[in-house]
Amino acid sequence: MLAAAALVFAAGCSSGGGDDSGGRESPLDPGRSSRSPSGKPGADAPPEKGSAKVTRTLTKGLKSPWGLAALPDGDLLVSSRDEGTITRVDATSGKKTELGSVPGVSPGGEGGLMGLAISPTYASDHMVYAYFTTESDNRVARMLYDEKKPSGEQLGAPDTLVKGIPKGMIHNGGRIAFGPDKMLYAGTGETGDTGLAQDKKSLGGKILRLTADGEPAPGNPFGDSPVYSYGHRNVQGLAWDEQKRLWASEFGQDTWDELNEIKSGDNYGWPEVEGKAGEEGYHDPVAQWKTSEASPSGVAYAEGSVWMAGLRGERLWRVPVRGVTPAGKPQAFLKGEHGRLRTVLAAGGDKLWLVTSETDSRGTPEKGDDKILEVKVE
Repeated sequence: MLAAAALVFAAGCSSGGGDDSGGRESPLDPGRSSRSPSGKPGADAPPEKGSAKVTRTLTKGLKSPWGLAALPDGDLLVSSRDEGTITRVDATSGKKTELGSVPGVSPGGEGGLMGLAISPTYASDHMVYAYFTTESDNRVARMLYDEKKPSGEQLGAPDTLVKGIPKGMIHNGGRIAFGPDKMLYAGTGETGDTGLAQDKKSLGGKILRLTADGEPAPGNPFGDSPVYSYGHRNVQGLAWDEQKRLWASEFGQDTWDELNEIKSGDNYGWPEVEGKAGEEGYHDPVAQWKTSEASPSGVAYAEGSVWMAGLRGERLWRVPVRGVTPAGKPQAFLKGEHGRLRTVLAAGGDKLWLVTSETDSRGTPEKGDDKILEVKVE
């Protein structure tokens, strides 16, 4: 853990509780450390200082964009949290084509149509996965995407895979992603009911690990349960590094936002601890930030660093890592230049896709908002 002065990195929500108001043995465990036999991190590490530069605006005019996923050909799918629609964006021209609306989405507060993921066998099944809020819960479903149908009619009926994830006006989680093990991971929130985070029987305040059909994944730590890690407040970002370690961003309350390395079965402390506690039984974050400087949302891994989008902080954070140890102090880029930043996605090599979030009712939208930006990083 870095010293407090070096950890002012990603800020979460204030005591108002909003998103930014004012990781057992398995076939492939993404939470397993890749330390050498000596227990020391590998010699390779990114430079202490990096850079991030917006090279172009891919597209404009998105409304409450939240989830972002790349198709095999490189084009992007983006969800609208409040409108409940999914749109395809051409990765070269920025042209937008609406796939359609997701039936059953009930937006409200921080809920709605959120995370998206592409099936690891998309070439044969053409399935798109989504995490969304309904009138009664949060759930994960998959839909057939038929590109041959007319715009607006390309989504099949949702096939619900997981239901009963607690919902609320705040802390609905929402990020989903397929890991290197081809399992589906979902970050959930505790909806403001803090006790859910430590309750292993609840799906709230957790990271879930599922098969592509929505069943608890083989090798999960708590038997026939989808729960992979617990003690989370509101998980907003999921990404893996080249050693298959899982990283997750999380909103704090009054003191610390967090970047965590996720390990199977570990307890991340909420609500008993917030940020670095040094207490037995709780997994401390790798980095933490005061809640006035970030509100962490999506995360991505590129060029040896974890990159994190900040909502309230309106900046893109870089955390260079060597194993599970920071290789330098967190750096902030693009501060205040593009407003609130919701989602960041690795685009291959030294490129990231970055989604702004000014039209989510908490920003101050200007002409052209919201946008997808291409960012070159090192």
